Amino acid sequence: MASAAAWAKNSTQIIVVPVANMYSGPSDQTDVVSQAIYGSNVTLLVARGEWCRIQTADHYKGWVPSRQLRLVQNGNGYATAGTIVQVESLFANLYREPDVTRHKPVLTIPYESRLEVSDIVKTDEKGIHEKGAKAKPAAAKTVPEGWLQVRLPDKRSAWIQASDVIAPPKPLSIPESIDLAKRFLGIPYLWGGSSSFGFDCSGFTQMLLRARGFNMPRDADKQAAWTGVVAIDRKDLQAGDLLFFGSNPRDITHTGMYIGDGQFIH
Repeated sequence: MASAAAWAKNSTQIIVVPVANMYSGPSDQTDVVSQAIYGSNVTLLVARGEWCRIQTADHYKGWVPSRQLRLVQNGNGYATAGTIVQVESLFANLYREPDVTRHKPVLTIPYESRLEVSDIVKTDEKGIHEKGAKAKPAAAKTVPEGWLQVRLPDKRSAWIQASDVIAPPKPLSIPESIDLAKRFLGIPYLWGGSSSFGFDCSGFTQMLLRARGFNMPRDADKQAAWTGVVAIDRKDLQAGDLLFFGSNPRDITHTGMYIGDGQFIH
C-alpha cells in the first residue's frame, strides 16, 4: 500500500499508463470527461479509496484510478529537465531491450508522450559518453544504431526506436499544423478522447492548437469563449481558423479546424 505522503493534496503525480481516462466521478461507470497521456505531470486534488481526483496542465479535472499514478519524488516532475524526447509517431512501442523481435513491447504510448533519455548515449565507435564525460571502460557498452534508452516514470529503463521520437518541437506554422491534422485521418472518434488512440472534437482541436503554441481550453464551449479566438464572418475564413457549431454562441456542441478550399477537418 502506498504511504499517506504518496497521496498528499496538491502533490505532483505522473501518469504511468499509456492513456488514463479521466472520469466525472470516482467510478468507471461515470462519464469519461477527458484523458491524460503517459508521462504527464498532474496535480492530485483528492484521494478517495482507490481513486484520485487530478488536475491536468490545462486545468481540467477528473478522477483516475490511483494505480495509474506515481508520486514525483524530486519535486520537479517527469521529463522536465535533462534530455527529453517527444513521441512523433502516432503510436510508439517501448521495449525491454533494443530489439523488436525478442520480446513484446513493454508499452505502446501515444503521440505527444514525453520521455527522459538516459544519460548514457552513444557518441562514437569507441563507446559512449556519460553526462559529457568519457565513460569508464567498465561502464562502456554499445548503443545500437537507431535506438534510444529512456527512463520511465517508475524508474525502469526501456528502449524506443529513435525514428519514433523528436526533441520537443518548436510551435508549428499553420501549414504544418494542417499537415499534422491530416496524419490523424481515420483515427476513431472517442468521447472524452485526448490522444492518438482516439480523440473527440475538442480534444483534437486542442492538440492542434497546442502544436502551434497555444494553451487553449479543453471543451468546445470553453474554446469558443476563449480570449484567444475572435469571431469572424464565414467569408473571411482562413486556413487554421477554428469552426464552432451550435444553435447559438452559448450552446456550442462541436468544433473543427478550417484547412482551406472550403474544407475543414474534425
